[in-house]
Amino acid sequence: MVGIKDVARRAGVSIGTVSNVVNRPHVVSPETRVRVQSVIEELGYVRDESARQLRAGRSRTLALLVLDLANPFFIDVARGAEEAAYEADLNVITCNSGQRVDRETAYLAMLAEQRVRGVLLSPVTDASVDGLRRNGIPYVFVDRLVPGACSVSVDDVAGGALAARHLLDRGHRRIAFVNGPAVLAQCRDREQGVRSVLPDPIVLAAGGLDVASGRDAGARLLALTPRPTAVFCANDLLALGVLQAMVAAGVRVPAEMAIVGYDDIEFAAAAAVPLTSVRQPAPRLGRTAAELLIAETSGEDTHEHESVVYEPELVIRESTGS
Repeated sequence: MVGIKDVARRAGVSIGTVSNVVNRPHVVSPETRVRVQSVIEELGYVRDESARQLRAGRSRTLALLVLDLANPFFIDVARGAEEAAYEADLNVITCNSGQRVDRETAYLAMLAEQRVRGVLLSPVTDASVDGLRRNGIPYVFVDRLVPGACSVSVDDVAGGALAARHLLDRGHRRIAFVNGPAVLAQCRDREQGVRSVLPDPIVLAAGGLDVASGRDAGARLLALTPRPTAVFCANDLLALGVLQAMVAAGVRVPAEMAIVGYDDIEFAAAAAVPLTSVRQPAPRLGRTAAELLIAETSGEDTHEHESVVYEPELVIRESTGS
């Protein structure tokens, strides 16, 4: 690998001059700058950014740790975070915990070792940040409200209530709620919202937050007697799986089974029966979280933790009878 010494030797200048050309070109004479740049291009020299950041004691890398990259919601969150980081001349690396505590813990330990500038995370468990706290690495929770820390979220209790109330307004009385893993605060909050509107909802626990888990939940719904006439799912992937199960069984949606999802991912509107969904502003969540983290790591001593909570929005489509 070509190093700075190789460039200096070929150009006939000192290592310091090469360093100035790369980092402070304005202090080098135009003639020398052109000669050194020519050698850099000829040899294919690339600055060792990691070493430079180590010497400066300041990384230009943010990390984003999400629950599940198979969920398009988190792709949109990452897009928003990346836009804010790019505008600040920073970069983002993305890690996927797959809703597993052991993987989440391992990733956070690795990120602490790499001395990233800060971490944006949608955690399986809040306790995972203990290592970041011990190492003095700033973090911001995404899609999760955590008192005493910077966080950006949507009011999931209100979102659950919004979906349940919509189904009641459509005339449904036997309503099911398909929830994800109870370890996730978002799932608990959405169920709380449902229960604030429905005194006795039918609650089915899904093994995950994916389409396959939704198909399984759909099969269990079909086996209930009497069968519910409407179902609200903790996210759109579950709702899409339930929809697949209904279509495969010949159950008409929404005439025999109304379905509501959560997140309003792009696939919700593109489904065979377009899904009614509770919308979260995913790109805005990612951007706002990244902006909070960048502000906290800017070196100012005036930073105060801030919790930003957005209101959910119900998007009504054919799956509940638009």
